[in-house]
Amino acid sequence: MTDNPEFMPAQPRRVLFIAYPRVGLLDLTGPQTVFWAASKALQERDRPGYERITVSLQGGLVQTAEGLTVDTQRLADFPVNNVDTLVVPGSPEIEGVVAESAELIGWIAEHAGQVRRTASVCSGTFLLAEAGLLHGKRAATHWAMCARLGARFPSIEVDNDAIFVQQDKVWTSAGVSAGIDLALALVEADCGRDVAMQVARELVVFLKRSGGQAQFSELLLAQSQDTAIFDELHGWLADNLAAPNLGVEVLAEHCHMSPRNFSRLYKQKTGRSPAKAVEIFRLEAARRLLEDSERNIDQIAQQCGFGDEERMRATFQRHLAISPRDYRKRFSA
Repeated sequence: MTDNPEFMPAQPRRVLFIAYPRVGLLDLTGPQTVFWAASKALQERDRPGYERITVSLQGGLVQTAEGLTVDTQRLADFPVNNVDTLVVPGSPEIEGVVAESAELIGWIAEHAGQVRRTASVCSGTFLLAEAGLLHGKRAATHWAMCARLGARFPSIEVDNDAIFVQQDKVWTSAGVSAGIDLALALVEADCGRDVAMQVARELVVFLKRSGGQAQFSELLLAQSQDTAIFDELHGWLADNLAAPNLGVEVLAEHCHMSPRNFSRLYKQKTGRSPAKAVEIFRLEAARRLLEDSERNIDQIAQQCGFGDEERMRATFQRHLAISPRDYRKRFSA
């Protein structure tokens, strides 16, 4: 099989969604809904769609983490040579799930290599990692679990900012709703942009939040960490991004600290250097203006403190792998 959108299989592509006790409901149903909508779009074009099957090791009823029970079929009843895509959802209780799932992890380790591609949603990345599928690869997971994933599996290059990551036949995605972004990307790879766009319109979602787009705002990140000492600074930064000089000396003075002590403490508390934080704050402000305003690119670059369009473009490419103009085309309201 191939990811060429021009390739039209004679039969529907079979997608197995693996359920297990305490699986995350939206992790499971978000991608399922995307493939369901894609099948509708493909039927309108007289093309085969996706056969969507929810499976578990034993089959039968499986209770999700949210308490809803889903009916599943037995995993062993579906030979992997007839499976196109394997989707492994996550769980808000993934560490407990991993500890209890040796049989499931063993099945994934043995069989995932035989399907065309395997994808995880949110903390489902931990199950793929335990199965050995991510050794030496880059991967995404829920932002709150990135540090734990990296500590537990040092060979994995954990991408803290990615919505989803593709590494050969293995795809991983960020938290919960990012499974929808991932599934849309899989549909686009299979069926082309027109079908994926139709699905996105039906579900009222973006066709793409760029694969390198940050999962959450820098201010939210700052507020979620032990950074109360810098809360006032972050608020001031958000209001003064156009200032010509936001170097360490200026930021340290604002916090009534020496530059050396400020740099050390800021990196310790936030995980980023002051210069990198300023860059990310400017990037986020530019993203919002590109999405919600009609200002031209150069005006936005000036307003957000980049100085000129070229510097802003370089920052967008470095962090989001997309130019400001293309970002606006995709996300502008």
